[in-house]
Amino acid sequence: MNLTTENLFIDTGYSQCCHYGEKVCGDAIAFKRIPAEERLLAVLADGLGHGIKASILAQMTTTMALRFSAEDREVLHSAEIIMDSLPVCQVRQISYATFTIVDTRLGGITRIVEMGNPEFLLFRGGKMLPTLGFAALREEFFSPKYKERKMTAFTFQAQPNDRVLFMSDGVTQSGLGSPHFPLGWRNAGVIEYVTAQLAATPDISAQELTEKILREAIAHEPGMRPADDITAACLYFRKPHCMLLFTGPPFDQTRDAECAKFFHDFKGTKVISGGTTAEIISRELNSPLELLLDTITTDLPPISRLKGADLVTEGIFTLSRAATYLENGEHGKNDPAGQLVELMRKNDIIDFLVGTRINEAHQDPNLPIDLELRRNIIKRIATVLRDRYMKEVRVTFV
Repeated sequence: MNLTTENLFIDTGYSQCCHYGEKVCGDAIAFKRIPAEERLLAVLADGLGHGIKASILAQMTTTMALRFSAEDREVLHSAEIIMDSLPVCQVRQISYATFTIVDTRLGGITRIVEMGNPEFLLFRGGKMLPTLGFAALREEFFSPKYKERKMTAFTFQAQPNDRVLFMSDGVTQSGLGSPHFPLGWRNAGVIEYVTAQLAATPDISAQELTEKILREAIAHEPGMRPADDITAACLYFRKPHCMLLFTGPPFDQTRDAECAKFFHDFKGTKVISGGTTAEIISRELNSPLELLLDTITTDLPPISRLKGADLVTEGIFTLSRAATYLENGEHGKNDPAGQLVELMRKNDIIDFLVGTRINEAHQDPNLPIDLELRRNIIKRIATVLRDRYMKEVRVTFV
């Protein structure tokens, strides 16, 4: 998503875990891109308590807040509708979920609305900026109907390399009551930890940063058993990381040289998926192709090595497995499909160059239907990258 004339991209990431002993998380988080408005929305909600009831409260809050924000409804009225709609806890006789709404628009103008969650953290130049210490418009809202529930809104201009962190109180209260953290980790502890991480790895991705925060929060809990649901989320404003995936031979063989030149000149991560595709690049660029037999797995062909390519895999089976990993949220796999998924997650703008020459080997009716055409698998991957991973995806068929 382009935000400024400097072509900034918002790298998004979040990590969460359940209260110990629970199978569902009482926190909920959702992102929504609105490409026509060059806008990104994020909502994090924390339901009352934990378990199924908390999950229902959080999911309802997140869904409604995302819809109301996208429609630009007035924040106070929207919050009252949300609170009116939540089911009442039979034990505590209240319906309650805290939330954080982040709305970033064209030009980096960002508005954050909070009710009950820990205050968001803005890091600029690797240092935390106090909300009163930078140019931000601060507003407070009080509902006549829910007098005890105050909302605070901040509006500010995001800058290149800014990171916005927002979280549930499971992060700031981690370790609460323990000898080392009698009052919990607190915002101050999170700030100190994140500052150290940014100093050590200035270009750390949003996802990697939230994973580190989550692991550190869990480590504070006695026996590493979280006493609350924990969620950490991050938006990272930076220049985009670009990736090209070339798969399948062009329909017209006379375009082989053109595609090889495009591959050679591309600035960013470069991946080839498909043996015939790799042979085309090898031939046209006069670069040897080497099969790495030590990368054979039980059910996927091995990867290859080609100068100028960051990853070279087999085509249809590896792409299909990668699509499944992305759709199921399976990360960290060390097979060729897992390596492809990790490259996609690390990049922001992903270009697919998809050849449309039919490969007769994949027209066997006994093969799974999703292997019938390469381009159908690419469409699966493109859809999940856009909708779930907030990537900008461009597909070109040749």
